[in-house]
Amino acid sequence: MLRKKYLPLMVLVGLAIQVMGQQISKEELIFLTPQWTGERYEDGRPKVSDDLLERMKSVSVEEAWAVMKNEGYRYQIAEDWKLINADSVLVGRAVTATFMPGRPDVWKAIDDRGKAAGKRGQNTWPVDILVKGDVYVADQFGADKDGPTIGDNVGNAIFAKTGNGIVYDGALRDVEGLMEIGGFTSFYTSYDASHHNPPGDLNTMLVGINQPTRIRTVTVMPGDVVLGKMGVVTFIPPHLAEKVATTSEVVRLRDMFGHLRIKEGVYTAGQIDTRWAEEIEKDFSKWLNEHIDDLPVSKEQIEEILKKRTW
Repeated sequence: MLRKKYLPLMVLVGLAIQVMGQQISKEELIFLTPQWTGERYEDGRPKVSDDLLERMKSVSVEEAWAVMKNEGYRYQIAEDWKLINADSVLVGRAVTATFMPGRPDVWKAIDDRGKAAGKRGQNTWPVDILVKGDVYVADQFGADKDGPTIGDNVGNAIFAKTGNGIVYDGALRDVEGLMEIGGFTSFYTSYDASHHNPPGDLNTMLVGINQPTRIRTVTVMPGDVVLGKMGVVTFIPPHLAEKVATTSEVVRLRDMFGHLRIKEGVYTAGQIDTRWAEEIEKDFSKWLNEHIDDLPVSKEQIEEILKKRTW
């Protein structure tokens, strides 16, 4: 029989487990991301390196799409967004949140559990777990009137924790204030001056944190690399992130080489803008060897990708 002095501790542990009920278990998240073999956060979320995230900023949407399509990931791009900092690039690791239309009994059960663990408004629960380099990715099913769960206060909290903006399929409020946060590059569905105010205006409720979620036609997993640029958002599975970045770098090198040789009059645009002849490939390899110390990836990586090239 347990001694009484241990009961308060067990109650606290039980509440902690319960409040995480909206969040996927570590075991389940690892199960659903079996191809990721690298570092993970304590909760099981894949942790793509900071260095790789930095390299990802230069990847084009087309380059990312081509690699993922060739790997069988055909639906990884979400379009039709309103933008904050339209000329900037958003890159980071996804932390997901899933909202559903409000239903009083379910909302109350979730909310009571959170309050018992000392937590307040549901809209801040996903924010609590954010860390530097994350991107808050929320499926709020496009909710508009009485739907906004992010304004300038929550937005500032998100930016303070992550240094990033958000991908938010719903309505924001205080957009003017959000625009004043310098690096808050964000993609969102709409604007509305109202705000999420349950239980009186019970429009939405939080049903999942760091679980698989849907953004437009994309299934997004926690730990996916978010690449937002040119008005679209691409979600890159973590196990493909290195290949996407390296392929992009090789394509850039080929473009550098091709443009140089056209300017030099060595080859015509027609010769470069098609599958290269063997003599051009040999010339490119020689050029790579001559500049190998200045390249952003190793010669071995470049050669491996060139063997499987699709361009």
